Amino acid sequence: MFNFMKTKLTVLIILMLVLPLKAQNDVNISGLFYGDYFAILKNHNETLEGENAFQFRRIYLTFEQGLSDVFDYRIRVEMRNAGDFSTKDKLTPFIKDAFLRWTHNKYSILFGISATPTWGIVERVWGYRSVEKTALDLQKLGSSREFGIAFKGSIDSEKKFNFHLMVGNGNGPSSEVGKGKKGLISLSFIPHSDIVLEGYIDFEDRPGGKRRITTQAFAGIEMENFRTGVQFAHQSRRVSPNTDDLSLRILSLFAIKKLSDKTWGFARYDRMFDPNPDGESIAYIPFDPTADSNFFLAGIDIKADKDISIIPNIEAVFYGKDSGGNKPNADIIARFTIAVFF
Repeated sequence: MFNFMKTKLTVLIILMLVLPLKAQNDVNISGLFYGDYFAILKNHNETLEGENAFQFRRIYLTFEQGLSDVFDYRIRVEMRNAGDFSTKDKLTPFIKDAFLRWTHNKYSILFGISATPTWGIVERVWGYRSVEKTALDLQKLGSSREFGIAFKGSIDSEKKFNFHLMVGNGNGPSSEVGKGKKGLISLSFIPHSDIVLEGYIDFEDRPGGKRRITTQAFAGIEMENFRTGVQFAHQSRRVSPNTDDLSLRILSLFAIKKLSDKTWGFARYDRMFDPNPDGESIAYIPFDPTADSNFFLAGIDIKADKDISIIPNIEAVFYGKDSGGNKPNADIIARFTIAVFF
């Protein structure tokens, strides 16, 4: 009952924000939604086999406004559900972005809930968040948002060398629950207009003597009719003060090609070299947490309109052997995805 009333209150607050803003011509309102019809053809958890349904995976509503020559703000509301194939609930709204930004020449400072540098560049080159998250996001090795302060800008006048530095609570968009903080930094280099190279590192101090360190390297090519990228990341976890670190490594390769005026094709391969202990909690495609994995994704993007995509796609996960020498059954999910941007 409490959660239901909380959801109704959140929606009411959103409407109170939206209605006055719509009357102001200088407020930019945009958004998106994407969802699917999915069918689980095969799964390491046999109880999920045969599951099929229609679902919304994300709905965004974004408000942006310039306050002066140097200040602007963004508020973004997101709605989603658990994606665990068991929770029966309505879409839950929450604040995804809420920040004030100061911009001068090549530099910006953001305060509030804003995007982290963890996979911003990778996700831009990948371009199909509507189909699937990027590798670190999918495997729950980071957060897309943090509450804190961020510094962004270019080191040189030609904007070839760029940085994104952030210090946050370490709890994503949620409130702080400990003394530790999370530091994140991305350094990118654009040697040519079609090429981007990035190095990334973050350090997260967690309660109880725990901590996580994530490093990442990425190289991407963005052309008019073709995009591709390769990403490698490593995360070390100190799970408690008296135990060895847990090491997680992942490699991701993807390519996107324009096939005709209204059709694109894409494919991706992720290699998770180590079992992911958080695998079963991955939304919409839970992974077996006891074995390493090979993730494959392929699909066709049919542009029904400039801002509407119809995307049939299929995802498959094949596992190595667990500690007992057994291979979990493969996961195969077919989806018919629709993405709308407005």
